[in-house]
Amino acid sequence: MNRIFLKAKEEDRIRLGHPWIFDNEIGVFQGDCPTGEALDVFTKSGQFLGRGVMNRNSKICVRIFTRKKDEEINGALFTRRIQDALDTRTRFYSPEDSYRLLFAESDLIPGLVVDRFADVSGKVFLSVQFLTLGVETFRDEIISALREVVKPDGIFERSDVHVRGLEGIPERKGWIGDSYDPLVTIRENDILLKVDLENGQKTGYFLDQKDNRKLVAGLARGMSVLDTFTHTGAFGLNAWKGGATSVESVDISAEAVSTVNENILLNKAGSVMKAVTADVFDLLKEHERAGRKFDLIVLDPPAFTKSAKMIDKAYGGYKEINLRAMKILNRGGFLVTCSCSHFFNADHFYRMIQNAAMDAHRTVQLLEKRGPGPDHPSLAGYPESDYLKCGVLRVW
Repeated sequence: MNRIFLKAKEEDRIRLGHPWIFDNEIGVFQGDCPTGEALDVFTKSGQFLGRGVMNRNSKICVRIFTRKKDEEINGALFTRRIQDALDTRTRFYSPEDSYRLLFAESDLIPGLVVDRFADVSGKVFLSVQFLTLGVETFRDEIISALREVVKPDGIFERSDVHVRGLEGIPERKGWIGDSYDPLVTIRENDILLKVDLENGQKTGYFLDQKDNRKLVAGLARGMSVLDTFTHTGAFGLNAWKGGATSVESVDISAEAVSTVNENILLNKAGSVMKAVTADVFDLLKEHERAGRKFDLIVLDPPAFTKSAKMIDKAYGGYKEINLRAMKILNRGGFLVTCSCSHFFNADHFYRMIQNAAMDAHRTVQLLEKRGPGPDHPSLAGYPESDYLKCGVLRVW
């Protein structure tokens, strides 16, 4: 079998659980080690570390699928991994819930993301992303395993992401097998939400904030709420459901705001909630100039950085929106503030909050540090999987 041997002292990160081998960490190739073929990974001294798939087109040239010498990368492995992931989720979620079924490396299938959407009609749809050559190589086996284990009504592929280009594979999007209406309606925290499997962001909807949205519902009773970077209006609708007196949900995308308005209508929330098309940075400034105040503000922006080189610029963006939000909160108001960039780690994030509070001349209590739900596990030794930060603050 094809083998690679790492350079001296390059194995510590892998032993701690990280599944990636970078091209500059390899000392010796044994065999042809062609792109798309399975191979074994060893330390320089010959100790077995794991088995993965080679991709000479990527700087991450091997992603480890198993650390067992006697376990092959095949359909049986994918069936076991998917069944394990499903068994974990069913301890936390009911069949009527929508959740992330597979979170790539964190569920030991590097590069595969699968979201399970339970339509209110009773049908179950999977939205799948094959992000790497490794899972693309075993695409047929994975689809077969998903059908065997999950038994979905339909599978929509959302492999229309630029990272596939870095892996040397073309983008792809569309139904796998039978076609259905890509617009589905799910129920989350007793709220109805329309999800566009075909054109929604990423896999169609951000399931990772479900528990944090429920927390907002618990905070919102009797409060005026500003919900920024709203996307589908889910945070705002949870606030409405929780008894908010007013909810303003804001997004720069007119298409997103159109979806929010559909969801407002679907839930009959129009007497309390409204959707606004605006740049959040500009709107926060306008509210400050106008003396507008809120009791609860949600900041759930997209990742301001997708590389380590842009952390300083991202820091400025995160700090500005948090500082301005603090300034327009009533005394004792709540700020639920988030970052979904793994490059902007928890140390950066909570230090930014301290500095924003100082510059806003506000005193801040950090009530809780939160992350995603159990359907988005983080893998020990793989910090990239620990990406979502959600701070619950009280601002005085």
